[in-house]
Amino acid sequence: MSFRIFTTSLLVFAVGVSSFVGTKTLACPFCNAVSQTLRQEMAVMDAVVIATAVDRESARNEETGEVLMKIEKVLKGDTLVKVGQEVNAIYYGDVKAGRSFMLSGVDPPKMQWSCLPLSERAEDYVVKLTQLPDDDLTRLRFYYRFLQDEETMLSRDAYDEFATTPYPVIKALAPEIDHAALVSWINDPEATVERRRLYLTLLGVCGDEKDLPMLEAQLRSTQKSSRSGLDALVACYLTLSGEKGLPVIDELFLKNSKAPYADTYAAIMAIRFHGTEGEVIDRSALVESLHHVLDRKDLADLVIPDLARWSDWSQVDKMKQLFIEADADNNWVRVPVVNYLRACPLPEADAALKELEKVDPESVKRANTFFAIPVPAKDTTGSSSSVIRKSKDRDYAVLGPNAGDSSSRDRGSLAGATAANSPVLAASFAARTGAVPANPWRLAYVVSLALSTIMIGQFLLLSGGPAAVMIPVEGPK
Repeated sequence: MSFRIFTTSLLVFAVGVSSFVGTKTLACPFCNAVSQTLRQEMAVMDAVVIATAVDRESARNEETGEVLMKIEKVLKGDTLVKVGQEVNAIYYGDVKAGRSFMLSGVDPPKMQWSCLPLSERAEDYVVKLTQLPDDDLTRLRFYYRFLQDEETMLSRDAYDEFATTPYPVIKALAPEIDHAALVSWINDPEATVERRRLYLTLLGVCGDEKDLPMLEAQLRSTQKSSRSGLDALVACYLTLSGEKGLPVIDELFLKNSKAPYADTYAAIMAIRFHGTEGEVIDRSALVESLHHVLDRKDLADLVIPDLARWSDWSQVDKMKQLFIEADADNNWVRVPVVNYLRACPLPEADAALKELEKVDPESVKRANTFFAIPVPAKDTTGSSSSVIRKSKDRDYAVLGPNAGDSSSRDRGSLAGATAANSPVLAASFAARTGAVPANPWRLAYVVSLALSTIMIGQFLLLSGGPAAVMIPVEGPK
């Protein structure tokens, strides 16, 4: 098994697992939280207090790092600790008497405390966190004020909160976003990639067509800073331009064989976002853009799972061609091809599978052994738009009652009944019998077992495999 096959297998598993857990609304689609937010940390603690260092010589133990602190405010756990109580917390930094700290405690009654020094503004911020209502939008309004705060701890915590906030909530904040300030943040050459991704996501919900020239200029730019966070940049451009923006993305990243792998992958991620929760462009148009990637044999495997999840059954002949023409440099494409054909409800897919099994029975066996049949994604109503139809010895995921009829497919790619629907990401792993929902723990076990098998095989290959422990045998004398 080559390294490319190994990593591709992991990618396919990752796509499947993310699709399985994706029945819930995803957080900010292009943001990665840097750390646990203060609010999240408080939620798992037994007690949270504001405390100050005690002003006396014996207040610090140099050997253990413990500092004696006096509780000034109890933010959580008032049945466990009281104002005025003195506790020990480990802190190795400079401690001035009267300096404020946020202490987070676990394991009562002998509480173990972690320590975070606070400025006056940070203390006010932390106290207000505990007073926020249990409403995502109200909380987001609060954090929005601190996104560009001069105090790093506050701006980082606000960013992390946005990164973990569901995308629909971010969209609801649109009327309250300062568009001019947001554009300046995006164009700041000092902005980190993570920040640019968030700000481009925000521009996608509050911007309009007047922003397109700026975005297209950045897409075409050769400067690294202008194209950082390219996945979010492409997604923002498509959000504001709609389907008419796809030719630009095709030209620059999908059709362009000279486009770097990272750029093409970023564009695919943006297309995937629009096919799952963007609600702007029909999947029937998105899959046509992904078809261009099928012509780049070294990257075709990246989009095949998406075509299967989105029920684009127009590419059976292309899949056969990819499988048959695969060589040592791109034979990793064969497993995704088999999975696509297993899911396809058309009779020609059955015939193709039988033909391809004669070409490479091992790839067909691997796909059948380690991967569930991809199931079409759900529509925005939350009810599955697919049914499971038995045929011979396998189950087909069929979109709508006429999925096998070419007249029911819009633009030759999607079932017409769902082409106009706004999609959300649905489970990609399903039980072989469609009537019984899959057990997520059983699926997790199967995935873990399969991943372990692949990793062990890769380790043996890289370390010399069984040959590394073979005992040499003398030849005949």
